[in-house]
Amino acid sequence: MSQNKNALIRYKTIDKCLQNKYRQWTLEDLIECCSEALFEYEGRQNPISKRTIQMDIQLMRSEKLGYNAPIVVYDKKYYKYDDEDFSITDIPLTETDMNVLTETVSMLKQFKDFSLFNDVSDILQRLEDKIYAEKSHTKPVIYLDKNESLKGLHYLDEVYQAIIKKVVLVITYKSFKSKEESKFHFHPFILKEFNNRWFLIGKTKTSQPITNLALDRIIAIDYDFNIPYLEEHFDADTYYKDIIGVTVNSGLQPRRIELWIDAINAPYVLTKPLHSSQRLIRENEDKSIIVHLFISPNYEMERLLLGFGDSIEILRPENLRNRMKTILKKAISRYETENGTELNA
Repeated sequence: MSQNKNALIRYKTIDKCLQNKYRQWTLEDLIECCSEALFEYEGRQNPISKRTIQMDIQLMRSEKLGYNAPIVVYDKKYYKYDDEDFSITDIPLTETDMNVLTETVSMLKQFKDFSLFNDVSDILQRLEDKIYAEKSHTKPVIYLDKNESLKGLHYLDEVYQAIIKKVVLVITYKSFKSKEESKFHFHPFILKEFNNRWFLIGKTKTSQPITNLALDRIIAIDYDFNIPYLEEHFDADTYYKDIIGVTVNSGLQPRRIELWIDAINAPYVLTKPLHSSQRLIRENEDKSIIVHLFISPNYEMERLLLGFGDSIEILRPENLRNRMKTILKKAISRYETENGTELNA
């Protein structure tokens, strides 16, 4: 157990003792009670020195812990609270405490779709009530990017439970490219979030490659307890090391991709790298930069680079440069027609 946890147990034990005003508490009594409390938590004897408890009492009296406990000594050997109604558990929250708790509650509620948070949901609700009881109105200042209307979010917990319990799923699925939905067995390995979308990563069969399924394309989920779960060591960090996003093109080796970034976007790319492999090659006199990435090209990488518009140029490899050139030419052609794309009335 950490020293901080030990100290907290001692503070609470001393507080509980001193709340009992019908008994006289010597330093030795407090040491004995703290020793019993630590034994109960740790299951082993943990000797506590007289100096430790004396220091605990000093800290509880001070502002350092925020307690300001009115602990006094009487008859030269007994300890008590000068205010009989005092307890360190009744300390009012400071303005800073309130703000921190408000933002913490707000962030934790973002994960409400996971059952592992069910156990703390009631605590969060009570904490939220406590916060608003003491502070009538607080606007959150931390916002996580989310899309409440995104389909498939209700599958998050179901899939999460299947992963940890190693259950084979029967998934009805329809990709964007398919005209018809399909139904198949799936061995789920992990859940992965990218660009505010959730993906289920796993295999349909032992002989098949690892694949990803977008949760918003899942039509239905069932279980098959008769098929043994595919026990496979899957290292997500290694698997996704050389890509941006979730699409891993098997057999495609990572390659060096060299990019020119204009002066306006250079600071953003430097402070928020496009990929962990990003390295700065040169900073030009006009403040533009040249960087290289060592990754396997995929759909998500293309979307990311195209999102920079004219602020980026792919210098090499040549085949990727030509592919992006073709995509951009096609985009430009849509704006060169006289009337553009006709809208149906």
